[in-house]
Amino acid sequence: MKDVTQLDPVALRTLATAVRLGTFEAAARELHVTPSAVSQRVKALETRVGRVLLHRVKPLEPTEAGHVLVRLASQTELLEREAIAELVEDDGGADASYTSVPVAVNADALYTWLIDALVRVQAAHRVTFEVLREDQTRTTERLRRGDVMAAITSDPRPVPGCRVVRLGRMRYVAVATPDYVATQLPEGPTAGALERAPIVVFDRSDTQQHDFIRKLTRRHLAPPATYIPSVGEFDTAVRRGMGWGMIPLVQVVDDLEQGRLVEIARGRHTDVPLFWQHWRLGSAVMTDLTEAMVAAAHEWLGASRG
Repeated sequence: MKDVTQLDPVALRTLATAVRLGTFEAAARELHVTPSAVSQRVKALETRVGRVLLHRVKPLEPTEAGHVLVRLASQTELLEREAIAELVEDDGGADASYTSVPVAVNADALYTWLIDALVRVQAAHRVTFEVLREDQTRTTERLRRGDVMAAITSDPRPVPGCRVVRLGRMRYVAVATPDYVATQLPEGPTAGALERAPIVVFDRSDTQQHDFIRKLTRRHLAPPATYIPSVGEFDTAVRRGMGWGMIPLVQVVDDLEQGRLVEIARGRHTDVPLFWQHWRLGSAVMTDLTEAMVAAAHEWLGASRG
């Protein structure tokens, strides 16, 4: 690779904008330049680093080297915005722009404790958030691509350039209505019954129900499945008897105590480890976001263990 010191910040930002918006034309509109200027900036950056940075397809797809520089552009922009906000604040001005922080999180964290953490950070900083929902097994890919600055993940292995903080474990139990169990699983969770009994699944990335079946039966079964990609509606479907499903214990404690729901395999559960991965930056926003995320997670995840 060529000498890549003193990379042009304008070209870096142009690259990141083109990747985010998917085309040179869209990037040109946002940056108030021509598509030709966008293309020339990206090409000059490629010449500087001696690597192809973009696959010229629609939408534009960064190469591995492109991902590295998109991350750098986002990191630089975050630090610049924080510095400008601090200067404006020192001047007594009220016109500091907001810093935008994209994060990738799993659906259950988003539904339970994520907002608590974001509210706490927004009370201390001029910051907004772009929350991207993704299964916890896939959020690190968003980090690796430079799509987000931080993520909740089940993977403890750090993405290059990131720090990992353990949040805890979210406990899930397999629950259904008493009528469903009496009808579909009258003899208990046998392999034959579990193969026929309908289940509720969040989306195609959600393997929890099938993993639980394998843990109980040591077999790969394919029961009838209804896919409902919303936490609230997923819970409602289970509570209305559409199937059994894996729900965080903290969300069903009262229902289990009152008999509105029952465990299909009493005493069996799944603990999903969760970690917070974030870019290693000297950023006050990221430091406070990490502290708030850990505090909110410990409160909720501690409750989820019963």
